[in-house]
Amino acid sequence: MRPRCPPLPHWPALARAVAVLVLLAGCGDAAPAYYQGYVEGEFVRIAAPTAGRLEALAVARGDAVAAGAALFRLETTQEHAALLETEARLARSRAQLADLLKGKREPELAVIRAQLAQARARHQLSAKQLARQQSLGTATSQEALDTANAQHRLDLERIDELEAQLEAAELAGRDDALRAARAEVDAADAAVAQARWVLERRAAAAPAAGLVADTLFRVGEQVPAGTPVVSLLPPQNRILRFFVPETVVGRLAPGMAVSARCDGCTGTIAAQITFVAPEAEFTPPVIYSREARAKLVFLVEARPAPEDAVRLQPGQPVDVTLGAER
Repeated sequence: MRPRCPPLPHWPALARAVAVLVLLAGCGDAAPAYYQGYVEGEFVRIAAPTAGRLEALAVARGDAVAAGAALFRLETTQEHAALLETEARLARSRAQLADLLKGKREPELAVIRAQLAQARARHQLSAKQLARQQSLGTATSQEALDTANAQHRLDLERIDELEAQLEAAELAGRDDALRAARAEVDAADAAVAQARWVLERRAAAAPAAGLVADTLFRVGEQVPAGTPVVSLLPPQNRILRFFVPETVVGRLAPGMAVSARCDGCTGTIAAQITFVAPEAEFTPPVIYSREARAKLVFLVEARPAPEDAVRLQPGQPVDVTLGAER
């Protein structure tokens, strides 16, 4: 924009003529002191990953919310039931694995132990009978001695048999059965985690502090999966977008400081350039160029500090000066 030239004082004619030439030269050739732009808001649209009826809406348009504040909640009846079902399946799978690891039940083991005790008692008795028959020598028949000897061997074999049964009963299940049971536990555990994740995502919280720009559904309405319910604008998501001619763009780079002014703003707003467009474009309709020759311009984006960004509103016109204003 051409700076307004101040009115000339009533100097002598020659001095006034010289002053006119100086002022006109300054007014005609001076580069613009600032570049026009506007504030752009990068909105965060909060949605639920699954569909459902909107049960509660904790915010309204224009509310300022803190990070982690509750925003909305979808109905959770079905999700609660699914979680209870998966938890019951997990408990059953764990019980089955524990049963395989323990072997037979304790009452069954007690029966085998009792039978083993009886077999050992019979063995002791048959051992005494065999010793008695052997001590009689020729006073006993060969048939009686053979009978005592055979009974003693049978009692020993019965003890070996019951000891083997007890050892097998105390063992855990077979390796393949144990692997299958552990796989069932892992699958049930994953199903519980998934059900909890779905249930937790039925309610949404603010990912950052900011302003509620809009609420897109009313309580009781059906919300499709992935459809935003609340639009949030954090302070750090307000950026300055302004346009510079090709004679200036070569001097700009990300990280450079700029200053902005806006109508109604107190003082200037400091920002840093974050993006310089690599290609030129025609002056957008929102920008009214004050130089007829400036048909092609380059988009530049600058990001103010969050504490300064709250003073700006999306769509608000700004005048940007290169460099930090002193």
